[in-house]
Amino acid sequence: MNYSRTHLITDAIRHEGAKLSSQGALTVDSRPHTGRSPNAKYIVRDEITENLVDWEQNQPLSEGDFKSYKGLFLTYATHPYDVPNGGTPLYSQSVLAGHDTDHQLAVRIHTSLAWHSLFVSNMFITPTVEGIKKFSVEYEHFDLYCIPHLLDEPRVLISFKERTILIGGTQYAGEIKKSIFTVMNFLCPQKNMLSMHCSVNTDLDHKNASIFFGLSGTGKTTLSSDESRILIGDDEHVWSDSGLFNIEGGCYAKTINLKEEDEPQIYRASQLYGSILENVVLNGDTTPDFDDVSMSQNGRSSYPLEYIKNSSKKGLCGHPNNVIMLTCDAFGVLPPVSKLNPAEAVEQFLLGYTAKVPGTEVGVQEPKMTFSACFGAPFMPLPPKEYAKILENKLKEHEVDCWLVNTGWAGGPYGVGSRMSISLTRKIINSINNGELSQFPTKVHEYTGLSIPQCDILIPNDVLQPELSWDSLSDYKNKLSSLQEEFEKILCPS
Repeated sequence: MNYSRTHLITDAIRHEGAKLSSQGALTVDSRPHTGRSPNAKYIVRDEITENLVDWEQNQPLSEGDFKSYKGLFLTYATHPYDVPNGGTPLYSQSVLAGHDTDHQLAVRIHTSLAWHSLFVSNMFITPTVEGIKKFSVEYEHFDLYCIPHLLDEPRVLISFKERTILIGGTQYAGEIKKSIFTVMNFLCPQKNMLSMHCSVNTDLDHKNASIFFGLSGTGKTTLSSDESRILIGDDEHVWSDSGLFNIEGGCYAKTINLKEEDEPQIYRASQLYGSILENVVLNGDTTPDFDDVSMSQNGRSSYPLEYIKNSSKKGLCGHPNNVIMLTCDAFGVLPPVSKLNPAEAVEQFLLGYTAKVPGTEVGVQEPKMTFSACFGAPFMPLPPKEYAKILENKLKEHEVDCWLVNTGWAGGPYGVGSRMSISLTRKIINSINNGELSQFPTKVHEYTGLSIPQCDILIPNDVLQPELSWDSLSDYKNKLSSLQEEFEKILCPS
């Protein structure tokens, strides 16, 4: 059965220590794990996965070991009162991943925590009467079991043969959504569909779509949540032969330093009844304090997509007009916007470059280069070039304009220069979305080799050409050279 939000909220408050904010958001504590555990995920190595999964980047698990774990989880599921630390029957939700009815994944998700079941209700698609058929014997659905206290350390175990996901040792809800995304990333390319870690929005007529690729902290969620456009989704999508569709039914936004004036849509959605504030401090047990990171730098808000004004009810749209690749360059050497040809876009896709800066992750004291192939390497079971090949073909087939947008620093590196203003970045994004920027001629930038639109009537020339805002050209070239060396190591490993 699928549970109502009120039922789940009531149980979470009564039994799990959750609290309601003054406006009705449920606040929960997943500590000690307040983010994904990077070494927790394993994929069962069998005849289905043997020759497809990139085993250099994914950890294998034997079929025998998986069956042992599965036996433990199923014993709890069927006899919760008979196992150590048991006594809580599981909450089960039947949900769908994917808004395109031709390509939906049916998943039954069984959780020992009520707030996890509420998270599932927020983040995935509740099936209609027609959708319920996808859980009948003629369809092959997945089962996901999330029972945190069963294991002593975080584990996310995926078997494609058993069509089962097991999660234990961690309460961090993001493991649930990302494990299903991993499954989609295995299945979709086999149908020549590109599953993507990206946000998507479109104009009010659903005719002018943009894809936003970007790692954490680059602005992917913020820039796609635009009241003047329709939000298809903020994190996971598929590009099929008929267009784009959202995998999820909700959003999972970072809340660090969340302010209404900068991100009004996300701020408001995070306050509504049924939203979940994960590892967010309440002031006086009533209002969330998004500047207080004492619980975690990675506070999160989960809410249904319908909580965002102008969000899409269909969850899908046509092929994109623009692909926007976001990077937060903390070294201050990349232009604020560059136009990419398909080959350059694929190169940036394989790089997945950004920089983590202090405040984005515990222990980060100075900018740290980060590369994540396909802008989501931890969730990609196949070799990155398999996804890149599909992307390149689709970019060419649909004649998509591609852009690299730097939301990082200008006038010098972190600590010297200043971060690009969100107003400037929004201006750039708006000019891409309305087609204005594509009308300007481009010029190859002398130092980076990137093609910069000649649009100084929109963006000041000393910002368009980053070296002009540095005090020292030699310092700029030295810093750029260091970054380019790192790019070469990723693209051309020895």
